[in-house]
Amino acid sequence: MIRFTKNCVLSFYLITAVMMLLNFTCVYAADWKSVESPLMTRWTKEVTPDNVLPAYPRPQMMRGEWLNLNGLWEYAIRSSDAGRPEVFDGLILVPFPVESALSGVVKPVSEDQSLWYRRTFDVPASWEGKHILLHFGAVDWETAVWVNGARIGGHKGGYDSFTLDITEVLTSSGQQEIVLRVWDPTDKGAQPRGKQVQQPQGIWYTPTTGIWQTVWLEPVPKTYIQSIKVTPDVDNSAVEVVVDISGAQTGYIVIAELVAPAENDRMSRQILSGSGSPGSKIKILFPADQQPKLWSPDFPHLYDLNIKLHREKEGSPFGDAVDRISSYLGMRKVSIETDSSGTPRIFLNGKPLFMYGVLDQGFWPDGIYTAPTDEALRYDIETIKRLGFNLARKHVKIEPDRWYYWCDKLGLLVWQDMPSGDRSPGVGEVEITREKESAEQHETEMRRMIDSLYNHPSIVMWVVFNEGWGQYDTMRLTEWIKNYDSSRLVNNASGWNDMKAGDIKDIHHYPEPASPEIESERAGVLGEFGGLGLSVEGHTWQEGLKRLGGAAGGENWGYRKMEGMEQLWRQYKNLLVPLGQLIRWKGLSGAVYTQITDVEIEVNGLLTYDREVLKFDAGLMATESTKLYQLMEKSQEEELKIFIPTSEQTAQRWRFTTKEPAAKWNKLEFDDSNWQKGEGGFGMIGTPGAQVRTIWNMPQIWLRQTFDWTQSDCGELLLSVHHDEDAQIYINGVLAATASGFVTSYYFLPVAAEAAAAIKHGKNVLAVTCKQTGGGQYIDVGISGVCKKSKSIK
Repeated sequence: MIRFTKNCVLSFYLITAVMMLLNFTCVYAADWKSVESPLMTRWTKEVTPDNVLPAYPRPQMMRGEWLNLNGLWEYAIRSSDAGRPEVFDGLILVPFPVESALSGVVKPVSEDQSLWYRRTFDVPASWEGKHILLHFGAVDWETAVWVNGARIGGHKGGYDSFTLDITEVLTSSGQQEIVLRVWDPTDKGAQPRGKQVQQPQGIWYTPTTGIWQTVWLEPVPKTYIQSIKVTPDVDNSAVEVVVDISGAQTGYIVIAELVAPAENDRMSRQILSGSGSPGSKIKILFPADQQPKLWSPDFPHLYDLNIKLHREKEGSPFGDAVDRISSYLGMRKVSIETDSSGTPRIFLNGKPLFMYGVLDQGFWPDGIYTAPTDEALRYDIETIKRLGFNLARKHVKIEPDRWYYWCDKLGLLVWQDMPSGDRSPGVGEVEITREKESAEQHETEMRRMIDSLYNHPSIVMWVVFNEGWGQYDTMRLTEWIKNYDSSRLVNNASGWNDMKAGDIKDIHHYPEPASPEIESERAGVLGEFGGLGLSVEGHTWQEGLKRLGGAAGGENWGYRKMEGMEQLWRQYKNLLVPLGQLIRWKGLSGAVYTQITDVEIEVNGLLTYDREVLKFDAGLMATESTKLYQLMEKSQEEELKIFIPTSEQTAQRWRFTTKEPAAKWNKLEFDDSNWQKGEGGFGMIGTPGAQVRTIWNMPQIWLRQTFDWTQSDCGELLLSVHHDEDAQIYINGVLAATASGFVTSYYFLPVAAEAAAAIKHGKNVLAVTCKQTGGGQYIDVGISGVCKKSKSIK
């Protein structure tokens, strides 16, 4: 029989009233220190070798005993064809990537090299007689594992967890040894890798090699609960649970218990349960007189869920208890349904909800792919919520389970990207043709992503491809995911190459917002927009690189450079005006602003990369976000009537001149009979999004169009505008709106109250001037009105 010794340095961390965490390290902390990074976060100083991400790493399948192997390991970087090192190079703090400051190493690993790890450990004596599982949260990318000199397994994949049963190779006494070899080709390979490159620059960032999520041990019985799959059924007030076990597959029964507060007594708890054999569908029904509490961003209610495995026993209804885990679930339903106008929208729990969020890359200046602490993970999510957003698009990265746990708990919707890999389509290509090995690896990791994250209620959408990158067999893969997980929406491609598959039509448009054309069955979303860039002195990656004597990767960059926070706020608010109109009149169901934080030289974050400076007033921003949600509600009661069409679809006649006119040119009584006649729009061929029918290539143009006004049943007036660049728009000589800079599509601007009041029954004039300084040029304007929907007569 194997005998287990006490571990060398042991400390306990309280997880719940019945759960203890054991954490240890078998090398001296004095031998290690972090390396200075170009930027560090406030949480950096909280990281020490004996306090590294101590929180339980798997919140949806918790057991009472586990052993955290985070801390100091030995490391070595060697040629890929070299064997195990006789002598290691030094110490590395796991689970921080070898390239990160918090690892204590900060060294690159090329595609011709392997990264080796080694550590020893002791197994607690109380685990005697149990099977010992070795868990890796994530290791990037190809891993081989030895325990006590015996190779026990390997894994390919940079984002998913894997588990090895090491019981048979443990020695009966003394220390046990783990050795890992990791190979990661980064952007030299075709594997899923996200934004990692060996030479960071622009929107491409420092790579992650090796262990980057928690490593831990867990004792389990010979037959144990291996996985659970929890599916809420809101329509039928039920929950479906499937429990898979490892070990003997017969002679066992599973009991699933949903724990909820009683309706009229919040101090008592009600238990709803179901049972069945392992692998079967166990249904838990809510009582007919009790509606389940639904999970949403405003009310992120979670139910406790306990799963018990019993061995069948004659004379006993359930037999002996063998294993148990604790979990949680959220009751929510996401769907595509038509609103009161017949427009397909995203619905949450049976109601249309505008999903407004931020692009979240998940990078940290001190830990790269790994947040320094669990509190840091939570901080980002709390900040997103504090700014009034209800959504994060997790961009070409998969996070540790605890990130999604905080989204579940705090109420943040998630659109989850599949990490991109391989290459982008070339000129004339829409999709690429992947090599067999590349395709198989992509699909394997995609399935693992869905399996591992399935139970999180916060995730409401899978994004198959981003901007054509690695895009292949889109129709087949989208249909496969729809069948594999029917509880969520599927976005076949965020930006660029829409293959008319799945639930969502998604476009990217910078910096101003735009909307895809409304379809009959798919909802339209704006997967990326904004990207207003502002560098904050003392908080940029570039300054830090220069301070440390490193080579800069280019100038600070954003989609549009801002000179200060006042301009940034003004421009951000200007973007929300057309965004609101797209929600109301173009059927837009969701939008994602780029982005929550700066990342390395990319400075278009709402926060600086070190999370020290919020570039906006949180209260003002939350107020503006709330207005967008309210516009979704208002859109169900209003309709848009076009009074003066633009020339986007059909040419409209204008009078125009490129010579500065006399005073009062914008008033009705002005004589424009000597001006030229032309069809809108006016500009240069090739200007993005323009419908040029009359060439305008001079520095400035003046336009006039008279119109008759007979309307009386509409309130708010809107201008439909496409401008490149600065424009002033008048109605009967009164300034209706100004538009600065350039856009690449039509959008709405509100008509100023003074200009709306100047409109009279009968003849009026719409007058426009536009200036151009460089690049493309274009101007076109129309007028619409917001009217109450007419009620049908029955």
